Amino acid sequence: MRFFSFIISTFLFAGLTAPTAAQHMVKPADPRIQYTGRISVEDQHIMMSWSGTSLRINFEGSQVKAVLMDEYGENYYNVIVDGRVVNVLDLDKGKKEYTLVAGLKAGKHTLELFKRTEWVFGRTWIYGLVLENANTLLTAPVVKKRKMEFYGDSITCGYGVEDTTGQDRGASPYENAYKTYAAITARYFNADYHSISRSGIGLTISWFPQIMPEMYNKLDPVDEKSNWDFSKYIPDVIVINLFQNDAGLTKATTIPEYKRRFGNTAPTAEYIVNAYVKFIKELRSKHPKAHIICVLGNMDASQTGSEWRGYVKQAAAGLKDARVHSLIFPYKKTPGHPSAAEQQAMADDLIKFIKEKVTW
Repeated sequence: MRFFSFIISTFLFAGLTAPTAAQHMVKPADPRIQYTGRISVEDQHIMMSWSGTSLRINFEGSQVKAVLMDEYGENYYNVIVDGRVVNVLDLDKGKKEYTLVAGLKAGKHTLELFKRTEWVFGRTWIYGLVLENANTLLTAPVVKKRKMEFYGDSITCGYGVEDTTGQDRGASPYENAYKTYAAITARYFNADYHSISRSGIGLTISWFPQIMPEMYNKLDPVDEKSNWDFSKYIPDVIVINLFQNDAGLTKATTIPEYKRRFGNTAPTAEYIVNAYVKFIKELRSKHPKAHIICVLGNMDASQTGSEWRGYVKQAAAGLKDARVHSLIFPYKKTPGHPSAAEQQAMADDLIKFIKEKVTW
């Protein structure tokens, strides 16, 4: 649907139908299904909202279907089979049955359903998998030993990464968390990753009322009362990539969010650095042993001469914590959000840095 020419199978059925006598339904809470990311386990379904949240299975057979309900019909998912993206689901609003993959050669396969789009495009509820009776769901994939967590904005969401026209469009078809520096880095280290990110968010001010210190601890970011249990996921490495939005909005004195956050007094450098330090301390209180890497870039907040480079370095160094680091990505010197190649360049720098600083 829309612009994806590489989709290899017809994935949307005209409507939701019950499994036939030749099929069987696997419930979403079946222990043979592995989930990653902050997911909500509810009565008859699993809810996904955050970018990069995924479902993984091992199976034997030729095809897999899923019963999904999407909130707005704006979400996109990658279907990854045997380590390769073979399909993209463009979900419709409501509850439907989708073919994730079909026509595979007989034998054992791995499958991952990966949420490309951020939570503002809506939540998705998984009601189960549908397999042919001749197909078998195998034991769940081995849990990855390494774990990473990313806190970020549109750069970490993959905003516009699929827009190759230069228009830097932010609609859901053009967003793809799978191609971000965060996901690439996690795959390189064979690590699970959580992406706690939202386009337009900042640490001290955002384009909307919510800032990262008010979002970082949510299970469901739509529900203010839905708090995440940090004991459920213990990251080895935490990466913070914020301040791109703060850099512009702390100078936008006439917008409502500026007035709400700062009144008539511009935030000082001390205020900004202290806000970053406070956020790092919050994360450290949740994860005492994690390496925390404070990165910036690769958009204009990271260009040479930007005071925001110094704010990040000062906040990280001021804690005098051997496991808190800073890394400034080189400014990309092109308009708009990072392209796929620019995301890869960031990943290359971060991978090198982690190799130097972290012993897994």
